[in-house]
Amino acid sequence: MKYNSPTFKGKILKRYKRFLADIVLEQDTPINKKGDIIVAHTANTGSMKTCWGEGWDVLLSYHDNPKRKLKYSLELTHNSKTWIGVNTSLPNKLAVESIENGIIKELQGYETIKPEEKIGKSRIDLYLYSGEKTAPTDQCFVEIKNVTLLGDDQLALFPDSVSERGQKHLLELIELKEQGIRACMLYIVQREDVNLFSPASLIDPKYSELLKLAHAKGVEILVYQCKLSELGVDISHPLDFKL
Repeated sequence: MKYNSPTFKGKILKRYKRFLADIVLEQDTPINKKGDIIVAHTANTGSMKTCWGEGWDVLLSYHDNPKRKLKYSLELTHNSKTWIGVNTSLPNKLAVESIENGIIKELQGYETIKPEEKIGKSRIDLYLYSGEKTAPTDQCFVEIKNVTLLGDDQLALFPDSVSERGQKHLLELIELKEQGIRACMLYIVQREDVNLFSPASLIDPKYSELLKLAHAKGVEILVYQCKLSELGVDISHPLDFKL
């Protein structure tokens, strides 16, 4: 997935109020000069632990939209080993693109992909189905999570903070599976310095236990790693997991 907007390099100074980051620019942009300190929007509600440090290189996208208060968005950070995708608005788009392109092989064979399907009082990220949806086997619900937390021994971990919303999604997937409907958790790992995925049991033990329960009930766990560069982000290959 290529960036649709122009991108520029900088260095991060701090992240604050969850959605804001101060960046010193390393390039001239259409409205700022190299060396200017700008405020970038950060589309990430998590802790972003292990995803940034003062002085890290970053990649920003620039948006010339009069309706936007902040003209820059934080896309990638770099820890001297890998780019890290911190824009949590991308994984759902990456998933759809990779299903359509045949990269995510486990989710092939469905005629329609519908984002944000309502289930109960919440929504599941993707609803895949074929035909008239009359049989449970014609349907598949997929919940998507962005993974950026680095643990010991090159482990990719999720979540990076207690996630009551994530816990609720696992319970909903378990309920769907008990109805005979295919249900999947898709973890998209947006960093390249890891080689295995695991739930972050020390951060959110309840989420970890629910994921183990979901797996035991037949909810499928799919983990895919991304290839990241200044040109864009693409899902590249599956990653093993341990529970």
